[in-house]
Amino acid sequence: MKIIYCIACTCHSGGMERVLTNKANYLARHGYEIVVVTTDQRGKRPFFPLEPSIRSIDLGINYDENNGKSFLNKLLHYPVKQALHRKRLKAVLMKERPNVTVSMFNNDAGFIPGIKDGSAKLLEIHFSKFKRLQYGRKGVWKLADWWRSKQDEKTVRKFDRFVVLTEEDKAYWGNLPNIMVIPNAISGIPAGTALLANKRVIAVGRYTYQKGFERLVDAWHLLASRFPDWNLVIIGDGEERPLLEQRIHAYGLERQVTLTRPTQEIGKVYQEASILASSSRYEGLPMVLLEAQAFGLPIVAFQCKCGPKDIVSDGMNGYLVPEGDTAGMAQRLEILMKDEALRKRMGLKAKESALRFNEEVIMKKWMYTFQTLKER
Repeated sequence: MKIIYCIACTCHSGGMERVLTNKANYLARHGYEIVVVTTDQRGKRPFFPLEPSIRSIDLGINYDENNGKSFLNKLLHYPVKQALHRKRLKAVLMKERPNVTVSMFNNDAGFIPGIKDGSAKLLEIHFSKFKRLQYGRKGVWKLADWWRSKQDEKTVRKFDRFVVLTEEDKAYWGNLPNIMVIPNAISGIPAGTALLANKRVIAVGRYTYQKGFERLVDAWHLLASRFPDWNLVIIGDGEERPLLEQRIHAYGLERQVTLTRPTQEIGKVYQEASILASSSRYEGLPMVLLEAQAFGLPIVAFQCKCGPKDIVSDGMNGYLVPEGDTAGMAQRLEILMKDEALRKRMGLKAKESALRFNEEVIMKKWMYTFQTLKER
């Protein structure tokens, strides 16, 4: 069976790129022919290594050239790039003739179902239904986000299958005939468990509005004077790095809060931490939380839509904090920072919970879905 995955790029270290890589590698090892089609790769290597048999094709659309530009700039350039994108992707699909074409809900979602190459079309979303409305933008951008959210409701109906990550998000989309739930998987449950003795809290993700790391810095400011020997390490990169640096400096937290660039040795990062903190405004089913659990890390997370409550059982393997409650975040972190025995009890529960997302179990669902689409 041949499957084509369509994504913006694989050169970033984000959760969606990691999920795609894990799935593609698993399928390739099980005899599937996998092709990854990108629009914004710009000649860069994948951040997470792909199996040698996986082919990659970049269409050279480069939507990211217009990121951060004015609304008028997007209005002028986006339709032109969409037309070029459709033309080039259609040429690839007509040549490759895959059994299934998968959209990761990027800039291709609106037109992929209309390409008549014979493949089944599957759409997977890695955020909640309310993603666009949670951007927090103002003015004309807010209206655009509202309009695009309405378009999303029409777009998802055009696909043969629409895959969401949680039952919570499925309920938000309503009674769609093509919708199904397949959660993210953990690619290999590590044998070891973090010792949870180091005085280190970590957070992982791109430095974007979505991840809300400035709120985590605010929470740490409430703790810093009482825990001078603890440190917070935020692993990632992105457009909000300067804002985070300014906030850290304004609070005088340079000796306690560190911004560290992404690493491919993320397992070592989890192993050396004692708590994982998540301050996201919206998610899908965060890979970071799943991986942290697999290493036996207790989690403190804002209860955003969607994902954290599917992973964290409040008071059992971590704590859920009301969305945006930075004082509550600080309070829950403090409880765990004071009590190593509690961290270890919660860590054991976290390790047990991670087994629900075992790769073999989740990938069987994907393989069955692909087979049913092939036979449709």
